[in-house]
Amino acid sequence: MNSYSFPFNRMRRTRAKKFIRNLVKETNLTVNDLIYPIFIVDGTDKKEPIPEMPGLFRYSLDILKKEIKNIVDLDIPAIAIFPYISNSLKNMSGSEALNKNNIICRAIKLIKDTNSELGIICDVALDPYTEHGHDGIIINDYIDNDETVKILCEQALIQAEAGCDIVAPSDMMDGRVKKIRQALENNNYVNTLIMSYTAKYSSSFYGPFRHAIGSINNFRNKEKSTYQMDYSNSKEAVLEAELDVSEGADMMIVKPGLPYLDIISKLNQKFDVPIFAYQVSGEYSMIMTAINNGLLNKSVIIETLTSFKRAGCSGILTYFAPIASKILNEDK
Repeated sequence: MNSYSFPFNRMRRTRAKKFIRNLVKETNLTVNDLIYPIFIVDGTDKKEPIPEMPGLFRYSLDILKKEIKNIVDLDIPAIAIFPYISNSLKNMSGSEALNKNNIICRAIKLIKDTNSELGIICDVALDPYTEHGHDGIIINDYIDNDETVKILCEQALIQAEAGCDIVAPSDMMDGRVKKIRQALENNNYVNTLIMSYTAKYSSSFYGPFRHAIGSINNFRNKEKSTYQMDYSNSKEAVLEAELDVSEGADMMIVKPGLPYLDIISKLNQKFDVPIFAYQVSGEYSMIMTAINNGLLNKSVIIETLTSFKRAGCSGILTYFAPIASKILNEDK
């Protein structure tokens, strides 16, 4: 092992000027690392503010078309779309998820018609569509795993048929990646990617998101810990990852982001598939509220996003994507 000592080794030499700091930088964040989660709502001429997520909106499809052009102009490579569903369309089984003309399917087609190169990621889960707000089918007061997976397979196929590039099962049901992969293969969607929510923790950081999709008031039982992971556990995340990769996942997501950098690092050291972090709504709202109140400046956005890359992420799902893109493009 090398022996280091002062003054022969002065660490500040490589910090003295900007050019050398840039040359020795170990981690680089670019616009290509960003995925923008976006909320959509039925109707026309709607750009609804989301009070719990300052600066973010729900878009009707006609307004979404204009927003897509803005996203493309910022060089953001991909978006993840989430629906706000009317309560009149929700039921116990989440059947609107299987409607081939639902708002997600219509949005996919509109986006591809607007810009065919923009990547589209679709959430495979039932919570936006169920009147109870859970991610699956309730049988005997329990989220039934296998019956839920059957519906998720149909949902993924419908999204692939509409033109989705990546399906992202976020439900945390056992075995769903394998069943979805088999369904895609059997129906000739062999190039549709699966970005699995591999380590999705039962977290209090999801609150603003549930407001954004309108599921916050629907829980008959707010407990999701029978399928989402216990935030005390890390070895369990490795097993989840082993299962998802063996079942055909092309990529994996760790969610939430900042409180779980250790999980990202652990999975990065063990697996060769791309790993993504989801910087979730609670993280966004805390940081943005602090910025809006003058407690922090916008540089903290790039600092936190870089931490995901440093931990081993290939990319990040973040509501800060447009702001971060402007900052990164200005710094070129």
